[in-house]
Amino acid sequence: MSVLRLLLSALFVLLAATVSARSEVDPACCLLPKPKMLQENGDRFRIRRPLQLTDPTGCTLLASLFRTSGKASATVTVRLVDDAALGTFDYALAGFPNEGYRISVTTDAITVTAASRTGVIRAAQTLMQLAAATDGAYIPGVDITDYPAFKLRGFMHDVGRSFISFDELKKEIDLLARFKVNVFHWHLTDNQGFRFESKHYPQLNSSASMTRFAGRYYTQTQCTELEAYAAERGLIVIPEIDMPGHSAAFTTAMGYTMQSEQGRIALKQLLTELAAAFPLAPYIHMGADEAGTTAAFVNEMSQYVKETLSRRCIVWNPISGVSISSSALPYIDMTEMWSTAGRKISGVPNIDCRYNYVNHFDVFADLVGIYKSNIYYAQQGSNELAGSITALWNDRKTPTEQDIICQNNLYANVLATAERGWMGGGNQYIEAGGTILPDSGTEYEEFADWERRFLYYKDRWLSAESIPYVKQTDVHWLITDAFPNNGNPAAVFPPETVRDDILPATFSFDGQTYGSRHVTGAGIYLRHTWGATVPAFFSTPQLNTTAYAWTYIYSPKAQTCGALIEFQNYGRSENDSAPDMGKWDRKGSRVWLNDEEILPPVWTNADTSINAETELRNENFTVRQPVSVRLRKGWNKVFLKLPYVAAPGIRLNKWMFTFVLTTPDGHKALEGIVYSPDKLN
Repeated sequence: MSVLRLLLSALFVLLAATVSARSEVDPACCLLPKPKMLQENGDRFRIRRPLQLTDPTGCTLLASLFRTSGKASATVTVRLVDDAALGTFDYALAGFPNEGYRISVTTDAITVTAASRTGVIRAAQTLMQLAAATDGAYIPGVDITDYPAFKLRGFMHDVGRSFISFDELKKEIDLLARFKVNVFHWHLTDNQGFRFESKHYPQLNSSASMTRFAGRYYTQTQCTELEAYAAERGLIVIPEIDMPGHSAAFTTAMGYTMQSEQGRIALKQLLTELAAAFPLAPYIHMGADEAGTTAAFVNEMSQYVKETLSRRCIVWNPISGVSISSSALPYIDMTEMWSTAGRKISGVPNIDCRYNYVNHFDVFADLVGIYKSNIYYAQQGSNELAGSITALWNDRKTPTEQDIICQNNLYANVLATAERGWMGGGNQYIEAGGTILPDSGTEYEEFADWERRFLYYKDRWLSAESIPYVKQTDVHWLITDAFPNNGNPAAVFPPETVRDDILPATFSFDGQTYGSRHVTGAGIYLRHTWGATVPAFFSTPQLNTTAYAWTYIYSPKAQTCGALIEFQNYGRSENDSAPDMGKWDRKGSRVWLNDEEILPPVWTNADTSINAETELRNENFTVRQPVSVRLRKGWNKVFLKLPYVAAPGIRLNKWMFTFVLTTPDGHKALEGIVYSPDKLN
């Protein structure tokens, strides 16, 4: 009997361990991006033991996970097969191999099957995420089949305007590659500086030729090092010398323009140096966007890239003064669509960058919009649709490079776009879908799932990074129809005068009924940065009106917390005037907590003449301390007045607000509270 009890006890322990193995780590909750197919089998592969690793690709990321020994019984085996045998979705894109892979994890064996070295790297990145979730103790038993919907998922830094340190770029590449970001577009030159070292024309890198971060550039040795570092992580570097646009630094240094005869000779020499410094780069980007140029110039430069340097050539799309087509520009191999004018060109691959200029993004609403959106109206890539790139432009100077990372919400924006690129899908393009997060349904659930996984990594691999994003999917509001204010932002309407315990959903004013609608999110556009091009809360927003938003926040205790508050997100490419002292914005927006007005901070740039060299300071909430507010126990009322009037000194007069409660330091959303405009738990 005692033996039976002993056996039953042992069996119970074994079953408990099996259940624990299944419940300790939910692979679906720690994988970013989400894999196409995942099935758990209940096993766990212990990592901290000797094992045999057989990998014909020599993947360093895979080897870094394990301790190898020739006599071990546990095995990790990599199998390379041809594309057809792998059986995953793929399409032709020159320079980009098949990234599909399969993983099988059992108690004593891990098998990785892929069609390329890059596919093995993608599998290793998935295994790294699974291992990190257990602090390197084990990998849960899974069977995964995975592949990207779009082959190009990248990010871009404009280092010509605002120099980013070499070590910072390496760190970003390392971190973003862990989430299968696979392109770094390196915009190396602009009006403010020519950042690529030229040994033939050293005057390009002199302090005298630069107007910002003078004398700061990247050596050719650094370029080659960064490219090799990226390649080890499965990431391609696309270097860009912008020609003939944004070339004031070139003209200052050389004494002639890029389109002159001397300029074209110099550019060919520079392209030769660039190709040598980036020996692995399948593409060279020649810019060619905003400064007027000719097809003859574009053809001369792109032909040199393609026929002399044996690289493929990318241009921005559109090009000022040039109609892009395969027949007119026969040496162009890919276009990068920017602005609403960018359109897919038949016969070549195209990159969607149209609404991914994050220098115009707010932290919350634009992230929703870009995650909900498909990539240029498609569910997956094709020979004419390569993928997407998230672009960071910094026309405005900032005090530090960390301001650039933080104010542009780099990690959240890049990883949201990259997951959409990996998973495909998206209900509709942002031009139709806009930036409003539904209260429920598939789009809400998908975004909430991404948000949960992103915040998981914000607290782990990304914990040292400047990430202003916090949870917003539990923040709910009622927003009224807009009342006519006749250009007077101080005009008072019924929502301000009603003293009911719960504000009603409808109001009467001048014989008309004004309703209200529910909306979810910490940041809401009533009118988007791009106006009617990107739908917002109001389908036809009108100037000289006032809307109101409110919610009630239930707190289980009296507590002091932080509040992230904003009524005008300052684009990093805009010369917008700061608010007047004592005002939140230039439209007259106001906010109250429990009927006590929350006053704005002291603006560093108030009453300052603004230009591109005037440093963005504390205009955006991302670089200032959250407002300290006191919640009482029970329900608390948050009420916002949102006039929409002319805003002197503002080029893009967006209509928006941001409000979310956080820990006092602003790092995390405040937990244990409920946002409900109806006081419903």
